[in-house]
Amino acid sequence: MLDVNFIPQRIDRAARTGNADPRDPAFFQDPYAFYTALHEHASAFVWENYGHWCFAGFKEVNALLRDKRFGRQILHVTSREQLGWPEPLAHTADFDATEGYSLLSLEPPAHTRLRTLVNRAFVGRYVEQLRPRIAALANELIDGFERQQSIDLIKAFAAPIPVVVIAEMLGIPAEMAPQLLNWSNRMVAMYMFGRSHETELDSNKAAADFTEYMKTMIAERRKAPREDLLTHMIVTEQNGEKLIDDEVISTAILLLNAGHEATLHTTGNGVKAILESGIDPKVLFATDAQTDATVEECLRYDAPLHMFTRYALSDIELEGEIALKLGDQIGLMLGAANRDPLRFAEANRFDPFRTDGANVSFGAGIHFCIGAPLARIELQVAMKTLFERLPRLRIAEPPQYNDVYHFHGPERLVVEW
Repeated sequence: MLDVNFIPQRIDRAARTGNADPRDPAFFQDPYAFYTALHEHASAFVWENYGHWCFAGFKEVNALLRDKRFGRQILHVTSREQLGWPEPLAHTADFDATEGYSLLSLEPPAHTRLRTLVNRAFVGRYVEQLRPRIAALANELIDGFERQQSIDLIKAFAAPIPVVVIAEMLGIPAEMAPQLLNWSNRMVAMYMFGRSHETELDSNKAAADFTEYMKTMIAERRKAPREDLLTHMIVTEQNGEKLIDDEVISTAILLLNAGHEATLHTTGNGVKAILESGIDPKVLFATDAQTDATVEECLRYDAPLHMFTRYALSDIELEGEIALKLGDQIGLMLGAANRDPLRFAEANRFDPFRTDGANVSFGAGIHFCIGAPLARIELQVAMKTLFERLPRLRIAEPPQYNDVYHFHGPERLVVEW
């Protein structure tokens, strides 16, 4: 038996098990040493902390994301009683309600219907029109802090851009952005491993407040429709069907929470990777093609989301030896898959010029991130603008990552120029 020991991270190759506490700073500050060991010794393993099988290989993760034998929900094919699940927590009812019609939580045909009604606002030709607005917003933010010489890039630049953009798309006043961020940050804390009762209560309160606000916005749009995404979701029909209010609310909250988290963290991760690489940013953003390649490498090298889960929709056997039963959960390790040495040359090296670029940072299959085209444009425009305006940008103090393993990004990124 071969044990690979970190303290307190451990992999047992023979037993195909692993242990790494997602709440341990030694892990969530830099999970990549653990991933490297997984690729060498056990890329499919039972993560003891979570209690289910996880997959770290690019080929396996990419395939499982597309495998229709797995789903994001399970109660459409079985019951809580059959699974042995307890009843839902009463004190998270408001949060659970926002998840009830979430694109991330539905399977066909409900998922197909909802995504079709929403998707038109996020196709490439529509989000491409937002480039000038994103550039103007990035320049406006830099104008506001350029004379300070040093700032926390996350708070001053990375966070405002995606939340303002999605708010404006929905038709929510831009001045609501700080409040939207507050609600979002409190809600995504529900995805923390080992979350506390207090966290659950706070997340539920944020969900309740966000829901009430969206109800008022929907009522306003019904009285006075506008050219915005919220109105689009209210009035659009598909085969004679419209979205009900609960679906509109869940979708709006998802678009804000998921949309801003991915762009926020990739901006922080990407700027950090570029500055630590020593590569001249002028080269990385010299052409549109190289800008695109740089952003894709940022997404691969340090993904904003590191774990995505699926339920087995029936009894399944994988790799001829991994037996899963109906309702079993699996973890798909996006961040680890993006560093798979079987897929990428020098997988642990940041290389914006690589010819084997690809990533699963936005998922794959029917749950591929609906906001991916928008996120990519936000990243391309924001990072290019940042490095053009502040060519002497450098990291002023060691970044500290958030204690939310799933969502991987710096809590603070202090830079100077």
